[in-house]
Amino acid sequence: MSERTTSGREVARHLGVSHTAIQKAERIGRITREPDGTWDLARVQRDMAATALPGRSPLALPGDATPLGRLMLARLALKVEGQRLALDRAKGRLMDVGTAGRHIDTIAATMRDAVLNWPARVAGTIASEIHADPHLVQTLLQEHMHALLSDVAARLDGQPAA
Repeated sequence: MSERTTSGREVARHLGVSHTAIQKAERIGRITREPDGTWDLARVQRDMAATALPGRSPLALPGDATPLGRLMLARLALKVEGQRLALDRAKGRLMDVGTAGRHIDTIAATMRDAVLNWPARVAGTIASEIHADPHLVQTLLQEHMHALLSDVAARLDGQPAA
């Protein structure tokens, strides 16, 4: 059976902290008395160590050995990540989703227009090189370009290729 005492001062002496620290820990619920009003020294020491701030208390366990330590480490990681994102935003490496979508739409429309106009631009050159009717070459190129663009659009929409 673990050692018990009725004195808060005895608990403080046993743990090497001030009596005020014990009173405060009891007041905020870090430690509690047994139902009979005594202090279980082993349980008080365990509870104080589990809720002590690493680096600020002689009872604190090192680093992330307690739930509180892990929580503080996670909070620090989130703070660092927030600072990194703020720096990236300030340097112009980030943009909001709406702006990115508009840029993508502009690029896609430019590419689509270039691809759709390509058969008309090159049909005459190709026709003269192979001694064919320019209108026939342009029509064939347009049909194949339309099929290609339809296939790409279907893939982008998540449909299987035809």
